[in-house]
Amino acid sequence: MRALERVDYRDGDTALTGWLARPAGGARAAILVCPTIANVNAHMERRARMLADAGYVAMIADFYGEPVPSFEAAGPLAQRLRATVDGYRARLRAGHDALSSHPAATGLATAVIGYCMGGQAALELARSGAGVAAAVSFHGLLETGRPAEPGAIRARLFVCHGDADPMVPRSRVLAFWEEMDAAGAAWHFHSYSGVKHGFTDPESDARGLAAIAYDASADRQSWQAMLGLFDEVFGG
Repeated sequence: MRALERVDYRDGDTALTGWLARPAGGARAAILVCPTIANVNAHMERRARMLADAGYVAMIADFYGEPVPSFEAAGPLAQRLRATVDGYRARLRAGHDALSSHPAATGLATAVIGYCMGGQAALELARSGAGVAAAVSFHGLLETGRPAEPGAIRARLFVCHGDADPMVPRSRVLAFWEEMDAAGAAWHFHSYSGVKHGFTDPESDARGLAAIAYDASADRQSWQAMLGLFDEVFGG
């Protein structure tokens, strides 16, 4: 298994640590991976390596700049990160800037993907007008403290959603669709029936939470659909 490369960067006074995976050959694009509320973990590292295997430079962003000792401890850290829209978006832009300026990403177009809270982060980065070509959310939260303004979103958006996700009910889905239409965004939305939150993580079932469950079919289909979008955006 290839070791990921440490990438030190900053958001103001906060020191952050990204983790970079490189493809074996030439890179097609550079992808920022926004992790779950638990920050960098084995699931996110596996996704970065999968992107590298598909021909992309991938860097896992750091949300907090400090260790997350437990899943329970992640909640207060996430609350602090998202206390203001400007602060949240600045942290996400710092990660994108660190990837864009890395020598491995020189001259490459960029995209962002994310999982759970990271899915929300990917969409929030796109809402901010960042120069990403695509933003992909896997079982991500859809709410925002600042709806997208008309013309602000430059990225192609792709949302992979579990229709049985109690954290993102259909009312929130419809509100998101309306927000994106009002903003004039180019968006795709895949909804998987009977599928809960956290459907891409094989460890979801072990957490003992009713809201989350792994779904192998939705996991495979959503990943392949993302790769298909990337083929369109970055060339097959």
